[in-house]
Amino acid sequence: MTGVIVRKGAIAVGAVVAVALVGGCKAQAVDSDGKAQPVRISPTKTDAGGPGDADAPERQERTPASKPASKPTSKPKPTPPPKILLAPGQRGDQVREMQARLRQIAWFFDNPSGTYGPATTSAVKGFQVKRGLPGTGTADTVTWRKLVDMTREPTKYELYSGGGIPASKPDKRCMTGRVLCISKESRTLTWMIDGRTVSTMDVRFGSQYTPTRDGTFTVYWKSRHHVSTLYDSSMPYAMFFSGGQAVHYSSDFAATGYNGASHGCVNVRDEKKIASLFAQVKKGDKVVVYK
Repeated sequence: MTGVIVRKGAIAVGAVVAVALVGGCKAQAVDSDGKAQPVRISPTKTDAGGPGDADAPERQERTPASKPASKPTSKPKPTPPPKILLAPGQRGDQVREMQARLRQIAWFFDNPSGTYGPATTSAVKGFQVKRGLPGTGTADTVTWRKLVDMTREPTKYELYSGGGIPASKPDKRCMTGRVLCISKESRTLTWMIDGRTVSTMDVRFGSQYTPTRDGTFTVYWKSRHHVSTLYDSSMPYAMFFSGGQAVHYSSDFAATGYNGASHGCVNVRDEKKIASLFAQVKKGDKVVVYK
């Protein structure tokens, strides 16, 4: 009987240990003297469940997915300053064109000269400030584009309103002998001897009501201190070639330029040049007036 009891006790103790393993809590074992000894049993490890969560499915440990590296934000490139096209001190045809365009819109009042001087600098600066641009007085790409948008392409006479137009190709009638070769297109008088240019000067002509005659003529009379009996006006260094029409110096042309006109004569603005010409020209020399 005693052996049976011991077996039952052993069974009971085994049962207790089994319950403890399943329950995941502390259990006590009995030693040979019948004293209970504390026994620690680790709970079953699970992935996501709590201690003893034996029914939870096995899960693999996961790590947060790595985010793609963001591209560094590039700073916007600074806008480059406008390119300088023309600056004070420069000379040339583009300076002359700019002056003529500024004159069209009443920012430049001198005759275009092709020289970027103080008057041009002041005109450019005023134009820039009026349009909200930096008033540098220097013509950059922005200033030039604005000026071109507001104006039209200058004519040859606007570009050379103060004179100095390059002489036109001489008429074939000017290529032999001693000739006063006068071009209405370039508004120039070229003194030529046997096809060689001796001197060139600016001239102006009569109005539409008193036009200067075209054609081939000869100098038939020279009058150093001539005064017109018809208009009572001075005609120094007059060299008559067709009726009352003559080549002569005009103080009005020297003062007002191409804003005026003659009564049919060929006016010369440079007194020194026509004085020299008057001394060289002889009666009978040829005069050719052409368009």
